[in-house]
Amino acid sequence: MTTGLSINWKLEGMYFEACNCDAACPCVFLSPPTTGECTVFIGWHIDRGVMGDIDLGGLNVARAVHTPGHMLEVEWTAALYLDDRASEIQTEALTRIFTGQVGGSPSKLAAHIGNDLGVRSVPIDFKSEGKKRSVSIPNIVDVEIAAIVGQGDGDVTISGHPLCVAPGYPVVASRSSHLNYTDHGLSWEINEKTGFFSPFNYANS
Repeated sequence: MTTGLSINWKLEGMYFEACNCDAACPCVFLSPPTTGECTVFIGWHIDRGVMGDIDLGGLNVARAVHTPGHMLEVEWTAALYLDDRASEIQTEALTRIFTGQVGGSPSKLAAHIGNDLGVRSVPIDFKSEGKKRSVSIPNIVDVEIAAIVGQGDGDVTISGHPLCVAPGYPVVASRSSHLNYTDHGLSWEINEKTGFFSPFNYANS
């Protein structure tokens, strides 16, 4: 595969995240996490995506992140999970995108990672059902969030927040029903805490 930032790539789809902060998470406003540390799990479903002539549509990606303090003041510990349905060349493309090697929004997130726990190919089940979003990876994670009901039974949204996984889109404020994660010596059991979801659109041009 051609190296460098000259490769054109683009991903579109749905993302969600769940963390241990009280809703709504103060980290997105550049404030310290509720409990002094942040444990966040992020899932992406790619509806349409390409890197050069490699089709990435229909694949899932996930990331677990732990920060022992303010997210902009400490290095992150993070693990990346890629859909095991991806071919070798698709896996390479997703790895390069989500580890920040080829620019775009993922590179801004990856720049905060100081302790990289590596990349694994695993079965990732991403579900989007009405106001709920969920991801499960056997023996690693089971997480589900649901939108908070706002005025007139509508969504509660946040836009323009400075720490943002999906720039350009308002997120729907949500709560987790559960976030259970065990891997790399980390173990989280969280419920009734923050969740967000929105579309995402990433590209390097």
